[in-house]
Amino acid sequence: MSILFKGRVQGAQVSQISLYQRVVMFFISHVRQALSSLGAMWRSKAASLMTIGVLGLSITLPTTLYVMVKNAENVSSGWEQASQISLFLKPNLGQGDIDQLLKRIQLWPEIDSINFISADQALTEFKTMSGFGNTISYLDENPLPDVILVTPTSKYANPVSARLLLDKLRDEREVDIGKLDIEWLERLHGLLNVVKNLVSVIAILLFLAVVLIIGNTIRLNILNKKDEILVMKLVGATDAFIQRPFMYTGFWYGFLGGLLAWFSVILLLLWMSNSVAAVSALYQKKFEITGVDFSTFLWVIGISVFLGLSGSLMSVKRHVREIEPK
Repeated sequence: MSILFKGRVQGAQVSQISLYQRVVMFFISHVRQALSSLGAMWRSKAASLMTIGVLGLSITLPTTLYVMVKNAENVSSGWEQASQISLFLKPNLGQGDIDQLLKRIQLWPEIDSINFISADQALTEFKTMSGFGNTISYLDENPLPDVILVTPTSKYANPVSARLLLDKLRDEREVDIGKLDIEWLERLHGLLNVVKNLVSVIAILLFLAVVLIIGNTIRLNILNKKDEILVMKLVGATDAFIQRPFMYTGFWYGFLGGLLAWFSVILLLLWMSNSVAAVSALYQKKFEITGVDFSTFLWVIGISVFLGLSGSLMSVKRHVREIEPK
């Protein structure tokens, strides 16, 4: 307590304030300081817009890359049939043995569906597609084996889980050979992991830059109001009361920067949608960019506000404490 109020408190009757009044006064004080900090930003529009622009554009890049990676994962999830396993059964198996195998593996939780192709069906299909129908008819016996096509569930369709499932199926006594050709899918997953790590590194670096920029902006604001802070401390204002408007300034920087980042992401994705549609048309597929939903919006705003508050906290905890009346 300052020396200006020390004697007054001793000589006056202190009125009791109820808990309800304290809560109301607390919220009124916060609302007043929040609006006051927003008004201060409005009075220095140029500097505020530059800070908001830096924050918003810094968040736009990793957010856009994140949305694109999620869409690439969605596209690749449609290619998980590449993890389909082909089981070539042993020759001279009876139909009863085959039926038992089908019933047994159909109950496995890793398997979504199975498709049995008999040797006769495979030979008929081969005659139709190969063009060697007349030649094949001279064969003494059908050289093709019975085949079971196993489609794993989405949980077990990734390369690692599919290979484990293949090893498990090979242990069945009726299976002669098991084949899984997903090397290209493994490369795709590896490339997506590299892109994810790259997006994470870019996001961390940009977020650190945002925190430093906002911290430096708040530091300059504190130094510009040094005399005002000295007077407030002389009349008994606490550090928390003085720091609060600067913290709200960081909040507004983060909130407005997050809105700018969100609208920038939407504009970028709209601009890229024509190119994506042209590429999908070449593959005769219909694909639309997704991921711009409300949950992503909340994440963008939340991260942006967190960065703004972090930069503010970094400055006010140090510089407000250093300003003391002599």
